[in-house]
Amino acid sequence: MPPVPSGHRPASFHAPVLSCVALVLLAACGGGADAGLPAEPPGWTWSLPPGFAPPLVPADNPMNTAKVELGRRLFHDARLSANGTLSCAGCHAGALAFTDGRAVARGATGQNHPRNAPGLFNAAYQATLDWANPAPRTLEQQMHTPLFGEQPIEMGVNDANRDAILQRLQSDAQYPNRFAQAFGGETAPLHWDNVIKAIAAFERTLVSAGSRYDQARTGTATLTDSEQRGQALFFGAQGAAHCVQCHGGPNLGGGAFVNIDGRVGTPGFHNIGLFNINGSSAYPDSNRGLIEFTGKPEDMGKFRAPSLRNVALTAPYLHDGSVATLEAVLALHADGGRVFGPGPYAGDGRANPYKDPLIDQIRIDAQEQADLVAFLKTLTDTPALADPRFADPFAR
Repeated sequence: MPPVPSGHRPASFHAPVLSCVALVLLAACGGGADAGLPAEPPGWTWSLPPGFAPPLVPADNPMNTAKVELGRRLFHDARLSANGTLSCAGCHAGALAFTDGRAVARGATGQNHPRNAPGLFNAAYQATLDWANPAPRTLEQQMHTPLFGEQPIEMGVNDANRDAILQRLQSDAQYPNRFAQAFGGETAPLHWDNVIKAIAAFERTLVSAGSRYDQARTGTATLTDSEQRGQALFFGAQGAAHCVQCHGGPNLGGGAFVNIDGRVGTPGFHNIGLFNINGSSAYPDSNRGLIEFTGKPEDMGKFRAPSLRNVALTAPYLHDGSVATLEAVLALHADGGRVFGPGPYAGDGRANPYKDPLIDQIRIDAQEQADLVAFLKTLTDTPALADPRFADPFAR
């Protein structure tokens, strides 16, 4: 992970910058092996769709059934936040393909975040896990900011409350035994490092590949004429839409995929012409993109091309949630960006000098845009949305 300049704390949703709190915590929360305790539980058997190899798993966090189930409970437990009001699922709801339906996410204290909550389906296959920071490469690394981040506050865990939050779990009738089962061999397994590992293990099981698009590929479903036209436009590498060149691979997301089919993708970050404030190429201060981490002028306004699986459920769209519908997203791309009139964002994003050249090559009329929307709606994986393995264990 590249170093972050002293005093620099980018205001980015789910950035992986490790706070001092997190570093001190991880150094102090060990838990050694003891020959008198149960050994590490049996491993995990993956049940994956065709073409999906098991995701990469860190050597220090092997999968097992008890750990995944513990992670599911922690993911849905609001007691993990500072004030007991927000769970991970509060920003990543299963019914919305693990997004939250808001333009930008909202933390436990009510503070709005500068960015839209990303979906978590197939997150284990993403080569990077942030809208604009290329550094977080594992779910464990990514988890530190939503837990411990201070600007913006998400879960709100800090030096003053982290022990009290762990005590909530310690006092629960089930958690101590579940941690012992999930992390056999540790003398004191209920600590923050294992909280993170358990949630990451659960998130690795969130695999989506059962949509009508997938079924059509295997011959078990048939797409409508409009959906087929949209599919042809989407995947036509030399065609007028150019979708696949930014939303490629099995995850349909920027080439940023790892180990789905034996290939490793390069994270794709793109400026799509959303802003050009006062003709200066600038994006809003809270959302400047990749430049926040590289310092390179040409990275202004570059954000990760997200996975489009289940995209019909993840509105509103873009890194800042500023576009409400798929139809509007397609129209924006067809227009080569957007224009703001008088006001703080005044400027013609279509003329941004750092805009990806592919945007100006998009040539799709109203009918073609409608066909593309029809195809994108076939990417909804209804079976995964209803999978009880992902559901809230506290729901009644």
